[in-house]
Parts: sequence; structure tokens; C-alpha cells
Amino acid sequence: MSASTASLRASALMLLASLIWGSAFVAQTASIGTIGPFYYTGLRFVLGAAVVLAVMALRPRIDPAAHPLSTPRSLLRDGSLLGVLVAFAISLQQIGLESTTVANAGFISSLYVVLVPLLGLLWGRRIGAGVWLGALLAAIGMYFLSVRSGYSVRHGDWLELGGALFITGQILLLGRVAPRHDPLHLAVVQFLVCAVLCLGAGVLLETLSLDALWRAAGTIVYGGALSVGVAYTLQVVAQRHAIPAHAAVIFSMEGVFAALAAWLVLQQTLDLRAGLGCLLVFCGLLVSQLPLRALAGGLRTRLRAALAAPAIDP
Repeated sequence: MSASTASLRASALMLLASLIWGSAFVAQTASIGTIGPFYYTGLRFVLGAAVVLAVMALRPRIDPAAHPLSTPRSLLRDGSLLGVLVAFAISLQQIGLESTTVANAGFISSLYVVLVPLLGLLWGRRIGAGVWLGALLAAIGMYFLSVRSGYSVRHGDWLELGGALFITGQILLLGRVAPRHDPLHLAVVQFLVCAVLCLGAGVLLETLSLDALWRAAGTIVYGGALSVGVAYTLQVVAQRHAIPAHAAVIFSMEGVFAALAAWLVLQQTLDLRAGLGCLLVFCGLLVSQLPLRALAGGLRTRLRAALAAPAIDP
């Protein structure tokens, strides 16, 4: 498979993952009041791990030589770190949904598209002008989206922003470790670690009854089988052929899909202020990925060439 084909395939897989994640905000919202956030997150990641294990059982045996850098110890280390980050991110996201809207949650969670290249500075990556402009637009958009009368921000919005920070760490770490391991093995370890942490928190902080489990079964199945088992596995597979900053801009479409799903299923509407905020955040997400310096340089080159061209006598 050529590099361009692999990149196009990775982009398509990440876009599909974004669609599933965005629509999953509706399922996450529907679970509120039925089952606690930690139990819900833990159970859906158990189901997601079961889906991936079933796929692994059906596929041909993988040659260990295909991943020479992967050892059981390194797989457990990398998968566990990813699992811890996901556990914090999804738990904050789920708790935040109790006091904010699906549209707010989707768009604020998408701020990792700006945070990924910004925190990439820690790895010595240069940041272009487009990222700084995108960060400014996203910050202004968050103000319009989240700050209400009396200059108050919803408690859930802060939790969603915290979740975005942990997702940023997960995307950056996954971009470094995904090429070393078989993607399904890495996904299973990540899911199981997240499940253990969240179920442990549920045992300590929440109660669970068979009736509540039955009423939440549909949202657990959707959030586990599709959002975790399919979408997170697609992320692990796709990021083997994508750099984190490019992956983040595609994953930012999660916010758009979340708002559309909330409008179609929950009839949640956006007022003018919130709509403007969403638009600014989305513009910030897109602008952050534009190579403004290269575009400006190309424009200057063309302008100089046009000015230096000899005049043509009529």
C-alpha cells in the first residue's frame, strides 16, 4: 500500500470514528439518571474489549516479527498509560454531560485539535501562525458557547475541557506508541485498564441495581460496541499512518456530528450566541491546521513574479 493510499485510508477511518463518537454523545446523555458515570464508562469499555477480543479470535495469527519493537512489557506499559488517560477523559466527559448540553460537550471536547499541536511543543515541534490564530478563535468561541448571563460558565463545561486535556495526552501518546504494536492488542489493553479503573471508582462511589442495568442496556451496548469497540479501535489502527496534528483536525468533526445528532434525536437547539460560539470554535479548529506561513510565502512569491514580469506593449 502506497503512502498516499495509507494516508487516505487513515483519514477515512478517523472520520468514521468521529461520526460514531459524535453520535455517542446522545447515548451518553440518555444514560444520565439511569446509571452512574463510572459504572457506565467501565461497562462500555468492558464490552468494547470483548468486541475487539472477538475480532482477534477470528483473524489469522499475527507474526511477532511484524512488530519487532513490541514486547509484552512494552505493550502493557503503553496500553496502561493510554487506558489511564482515556479513563480520566471519558469520566470527566460523562460527568460533565450532567450539567451541559450535547452541543457544548461535543465542541468543547473538540478543542484537542488546538491543544494537540500546542502541547506538541513539549516534544520540540514548531508551532505555526495558524495554530496560534486557531487557538485565539477557539478561545473566543468557547466564551460565546459557555459563558452565560452574569459571566458564569456551566460546571459541565469545565469538566468537558478537562476531558479534552486528557484526550490531548492520549492522542499525542498514541501517535508515538501505535506504530510499535499490533493495533488490536494495544486497543484491548487500553480498554481493559480503563474499564478496571472506572469500575473500581463505581464500586467506591456509586450504586448499581439490576433494574438500572437493564434500563441502561441500550446505551451501554451502543457506547460500548460502537463508540469503544469500533471507533477507538479505528483510532488505534488509523494513527499508525497519521501524525497527531492531522488526526486531531479530523477528530474535531466529532463536535459537528454531536450537534447534528443532538438536533436530530434530542431536539436540542442552539441559540444565536451558542451558534456563533460553535462556528468560531470550528473555524479555530480548521484554521489551526492551515500552513499560513507557507501560504503567505507562496502568495508573496507569486506577487513578486507578477511585478517582475515585463510589461507587454499594446
